[in-house]
Amino acid sequence: MSSPALGNEPQHTTEPPAHAIPDRSPRMPRAARIALVVVLAAELMDLLDQSVVLTALPAIQASTGAGPAAVQWLTAGYSLTVAVGLVTGGRLGDLHGRRKILLVGTAVFTLASRLCGVATGPGVLIAARVVQGAGIAVMIPQVLATLHVTFDGENRSRAFGLYGAVLSLASVLGPVLGGVLTQLDLSGLSWRPIFLINVPVGLAVIVLGRRFVAESTARNAGRLDLAGMLLSALAVVLIIFPLTEGRTHHWPLWCFAMLAAGLLVLGVFLRHQRRRQDDSPLVALALFRGRQFSGGLSTQLMLGLSTGMFFMAWTLYLQRGLDMSPLTAAAAFVLLALGELAGAAVAMKTAGRFGRRLPQAGVLIVLGSLAAYGLQIGSRQGGLTLLVMTAPVVLIGFGFGMVGRPLTDLSLARVPHESAGSASGLFNTAIHLGIALGTALTALVFFAGTGGSSDGAVNREAFTGVLWWVGGGLTLMWALMFCLPKHPKNRAG
Repeated sequence: MSSPALGNEPQHTTEPPAHAIPDRSPRMPRAARIALVVVLAAELMDLLDQSVVLTALPAIQASTGAGPAAVQWLTAGYSLTVAVGLVTGGRLGDLHGRRKILLVGTAVFTLASRLCGVATGPGVLIAARVVQGAGIAVMIPQVLATLHVTFDGENRSRAFGLYGAVLSLASVLGPVLGGVLTQLDLSGLSWRPIFLINVPVGLAVIVLGRRFVAESTARNAGRLDLAGMLLSALAVVLIIFPLTEGRTHHWPLWCFAMLAAGLLVLGVFLRHQRRRQDDSPLVALALFRGRQFSGGLSTQLMLGLSTGMFFMAWTLYLQRGLDMSPLTAAAAFVLLALGELAGAAVAMKTAGRFGRRLPQAGVLIVLGSLAAYGLQIGSRQGGLTLLVMTAPVVLIGFGFGMVGRPLTDLSLARVPHESAGSASGLFNTAIHLGIALGTALTALVFFAGTGGSSDGAVNREAFTGVLWWVGGGLTLMWALMFCLPKHPKNRAG
């Protein structure tokens, strides 16, 4: 499930872009079109790499000998690194130039993709995935910033329309690409092409971006809060690591000590941010004074947590519990993504008229569909086919599609424009951090039931247990939405 487009564009630039399009020029020049393709390709690489690995997980586990904890880290390590580095990545672009940081991030991501493609063991592969996440964390904040400073008027609407289309395309293309490339087993490489395909794309982004993407920086960007960056990263790692590794090591004392230390460091980070509110803080704490933003951010975190848990367990259930091939499992993801596109289309057509009632209705649709899916699994066991599960899977996607865009709009509606960048950066961080937490929690709700076994019956039973946990998370998410307004009125200027 892709994260929604967020309005985290910068408000000021010190250098006018070379290819900016004035309102009076409806036609987009060739150089600007190439710049648009370059930044959208960078965004597509990020979105694909979040989901392309899902349908390849069983093949990766089989060829590298990765255990359950290692499988979790293949996705959690990536999402965790992105979550920790997004706000810092945006600030680096403001300070040192968005094109420069975009290209640096792309170079790191491309090199890490190459390392993923040649990795022979789970340790090297996980380390390379973490480096991929670091590259993405500094690369992605520059995409919306570059679109904002490069285009104006009608061309700006076109650019952001295409950005939204890329988000929707990636939700379908990622799992399909992972399944197809793994199934084809090109040159006997099995799952490796899902990472190696990033190399030529990344090189093209670097070469074309250097020539066609305009450089820009932000006025009054302030200093980089290094202490805040290190404290936030340390707190997140201290919390996520024991949740992921605890079951494997039978929950020794050091796991609980790390969790306690993580909460302590989080408190120190908040105190540090409180002291720096007038000196370029990493997080603008004033944003949390209104329950609309705080509730929306909490809801976003729960959305990431629920989907992180569901998708990790679902891909293993499809291929182990139902013995599907990677290609057939990819088709199941397509069904869900098509439902998500339909739900997003409904959300766009209503244009916020229903306020919080629309995303709340979407959550209820997901809950009902998960219940129906669970009943199917219980009644048909290993005989459940893709055709039979079509209706609940499409409806699950449809409900999720009704949540993402309205949630962002309602949560950020009253955020002052001068705080839009900080607020949107926090929203991006929340979804990635939620995914990392959800992936880590699969150790408690899925792998604890399977014990790493590939037995179909064991995996089916464990997955039905996951559905209860996901349902609980979604119920909490539905309740948190009461913090959002009934109608998105009184927007901040």
